[in-house]
Amino acid sequence: MTKLAIGADIGGSHITCQVFDIDNQIPYENSLVRISVDCHGSKDEIIGSWSEAIEKTAETVGLNNLAGIGFAMPGPFDYPNGIAWFNADVQKFEHLYGVDVKLELVNYLGLPADFPIRFLNDASCFAIGESWLGEAANYDRIIAITLGTGFGTTFIKNKLTVAGIYGIPEDGFLYHIPFQYSIADDYFSTRWFIREYKEKTGIQVSDVKELAELSKTDSKISEIFEIFGENLGRFLITWIEKFKADCIVLGGSISKSFPLFKKQMKEQFEKNSLRIAVCLSETDETAALFGSAKLCDNDFYSQIL
Repeated sequence: MTKLAIGADIGGSHITCQVFDIDNQIPYENSLVRISVDCHGSKDEIIGSWSEAIEKTAETVGLNNLAGIGFAMPGPFDYPNGIAWFNADVQKFEHLYGVDVKLELVNYLGLPADFPIRFLNDASCFAIGESWLGEAANYDRIIAITLGTGFGTTFIKNKLTVAGIYGIPEDGFLYHIPFQYSIADDYFSTRWFIREYKEKTGIQVSDVKELAELSKTDSKISEIFEIFGENLGRFLITWIEKFKADCIVLGGSISKSFPLFKKQMKEQFEKNSLRIAVCLSETDETAALFGSAKLCDNDFYSQIL
């Protein structure tokens, strides 16, 4: 029997859902749904929007025919228990602080109390999806990186997330690791680009996409991307060596500008005699959606707990 599950990717301003045949890694036709969400809305507004998207996604198959629902969820979040700990510092979903999201969804959707609803960090879901669907599926030891508003990292060995071994931090993430005068998250995120450009020019830009466009005529921007690539390469060397990674896969909004920092990043690897494949995600959101749906495979889920 085909095992179907919904994968849900939670963004700051939207939710995207899709049904997958999780045994064969195939998305179910006409099941992709994306709706806007007010991340500063009340608990009922947010949970209501998420539930609406799930119901629309399940229309073609029926909720009762699903193996479960998996969520690619940003943190801070108690993933095993389904409880949100978003606070004012996160600047989104603050009205979900302390809320049992799993219980709320069960109630909104009218599901049995034991219906599988599972959660994992969004960067980890992306990594799992890439290890099954993308070019990275050809490799055993993967470091998946999401570059955007924050610096997301996940280590994958044989398609399973890895943390707390090989010198990898207990949480499996690198955003909080010291780098230069601060931590990695301050150097490998959108805000670093915005800050660097403003310091050089006094001009405020909104995002990296805007900078990439301006780089065609402004040499100062090319220099910024080159510094970014060099820094990222140098930072990753230690983790590539510890984990004996054979592949890095890049996703997130900044990865769209990979050609502007690719050379400098790879040069750092070459200087340290590291032979590693660097893959650019071609699935991106689909990877996170499938990675979250895969949480509903009981055998798989039991191995990542």
